[in-house]
Amino acid sequence: MPESRPPHPPFTLETARQKVQAAEDAWNTRDPHRVALAYTEDSVWRNRDRFLTGREEIVAFLTEKWRRELDYALRKSLWSFHENRIAVRFQYECRDTDGQWWRSYGNELWEFDEYGLMRRREASIDDVAIEESDRRVFGPRPAGEHGTDLPVR
Repeated sequence: MPESRPPHPPFTLETARQKVQAAEDAWNTRDPHRVALAYTEDSVWRNRDRFLTGREEIVAFLTEKWRRELDYALRKSLWSFHENRIAVRFQYECRDTDGQWWRSYGNELWEFDEYGLMRRREASIDDVAIEESDRRVFGPRPAGEHGTDLPVR
């Protein structure tokens, strides 16, 4: 039996929101193996200037990412959806090993197979240095804040 990751396409507003929140929750665990299970075995990614194929490369990429990006905390929000595709915007904050805090702004395009696994992910991301006192993303999102957008600035 093929792997399955509900909800499955075609997405409704409710199921697209569920998919986005599930992705946010998984990424906030900072567990590369757990995150990779949401993708097909041959999933293809573009992340900034990096191109990856398959779960093994995804796990290696995320392991390296979270070794550099300390205290990583993410917020995603649904931008749009259609059939088996979802577009999201996101912001995350982290600090580097020198103690500099960063806020990263991005957009992702997702495409899913019929079992709800992501087979394609394209991410465009920009980073802005911030002061620790400017932080606004702290750990996983409380349930009462699911679906709320962060301001651009």
